[in-house]
Amino acid sequence: MVFGQIVIGPPGSGKTTYCNGMSQFLSLIGRKVAVVNLDPANDALPYECAVNIEELIKLEVVMSECSLGPNGGLLHCMEYLEKNIDWLEAKLKPLSKDHYFLFDFPGQVELFFNHDSTKNVLTKLTKSLNLRLTAVQLIDSVLCTDPGNYVSALLLSLSTMLHMELPHINVLSKTDLIGNYGKLAFGLDFYTDVQDLSYLQNYLNQDPRSVKYRKLTSELCSVVEDYGLVSFTTLDIQDKESVGELVKLIDKSNGYIFAGIDASVVEYSKISVRQTDWEYNRYPFSY
Repeated sequence: MVFGQIVIGPPGSGKTTYCNGMSQFLSLIGRKVAVVNLDPANDALPYECAVNIEELIKLEVVMSECSLGPNGGLLHCMEYLEKNIDWLEAKLKPLSKDHYFLFDFPGQVELFFNHDSTKNVLTKLTKSLNLRLTAVQLIDSVLCTDPGNYVSALLLSLSTMLHMELPHINVLSKTDLIGNYGKLAFGLDFYTDVQDLSYLQNYLNQDPRSVKYRKLTSELCSVVEDYGLVSFTTLDIQDKESVGELVKLIDKSNGYIFAGIDASVVEYSKISVRQTDWEYNRYPFSY
């Protein structure tokens, strides 16, 4: 049985930085980690890549040869990967014996809520390699500063959860920077717990730009509340305690904790009792 995470989210939400930081953390607690880059547009990787989709297909080549833009090109790349799933299986099989996988996906959200290729790829991998995966969806916490954007994030999270059909954890990323974005209308718990959204609608009604969308906003909020599936956890990728709490949630969701409970206790104790090297500053990448 093999465990791992698929890391998804809109552009700029911090997926690549997350994979970099998470791989460091997991290595520190004793896990062998293989980061798999499945973003054909990501040519500046701060982490050591075990498998890179650019060995199979490159976005710039697709755009040039097929006369496609970036969005169409990414869809084509995922469809091409689905047709050549044997290539990916062959790359992953030797690693599946003793590695924990982190899959770094593109930021194009269509791939995860209404396009089937990514879902089909993961379904085939799950069956052929006996994978146990959790979808970790990163949402930039800056969206919480604007009620309309926050509602959009809720809908994206819900749509992705329903489409992907995997254990799923929604994460508000960059919470260490949230004070730089502006004042929140409510406490952070309101946004993580997705509490009574009628308060959010009242706040939206104060914005002249949102008045004409009042009924639509109300219906959208009702959909989110009726499903009752969406909530968020927070993450500061530079804080080992924050990362550790997220890892515990992920381990529960994909069953890792049940596959080796004693080992998990030992892992977490390693990083909690000693100083660790947290080397984000050496990478010139913003998140």
